Amino acid sequence: MVVSQSIGIILLAAGGSSRLGRPKQLLEYKGRPLLRHTVEVALASACRPVMVVLGAEYEACLKVLEGLDVTPIYNSAWKEGLSSSIRAGVLALEGEKPAVAGAILCVADQPYLTAEVLNALIECQRNSGVKIVACEYAGKPGPPALFCASLFGELKKLTGDEGARRVLQENSDSLALVRFPKGETDVDTVADYDKLRQSAKPNTDVHRGDEPE
Repeated sequence: MVVSQSIGIILLAAGGSSRLGRPKQLLEYKGRPLLRHTVEVALASACRPVMVVLGAEYEACLKVLEGLDVTPIYNSAWKEGLSSSIRAGVLALEGEKPAVAGAILCVADQPYLTAEVLNALIECQRNSGVKIVACEYAGKPGPPALFCASLFGELKKLTGDEGARRVLQENSDSLALVRFPKGETDVDTVADYDKLRQSAKPNTDVHRGDEPE
């Protein structure tokens, strides 16, 4: 199935950042909050619409999004885990007109994410016709990942804090990968953030891979 309609993006930014001890969405990165940085990357891509799922620190995060062409979604069940944010985002996206052909699930704490990576996911799907295109780093698939609309029902059945890994595994026969080596860098702890601040400028080169043999 080759997608020709638009692909939306669901940015998952509702978590409480328990390991970090403060909301990672509001951490400063490149002179602005990490959440705003990630949303600006999404807006620079071909993805539309851009849905941002919020929960913890809702008002502060909402303020960060001021002036940006995004749809904020409040997930009142954010403490239930990542799956609750996926459900909230998919339900909101399903209500959009015109209907989208798929969605990229994206997290808010991958500082080296670029619009080129997001666009590569879309291009790979259109060239291959698979149901899922995920990024590949650290030897395995991970977010961001594109899911065709035919899988929205499965995404809405997810529970707990498992994310979309189960859907990815159950549809591995229709999966392609795009290489994103720096995707393994995220911000879960104070040490992660300290390392990020001390690091050099990110390399925005996109290294792509075709569908696995």
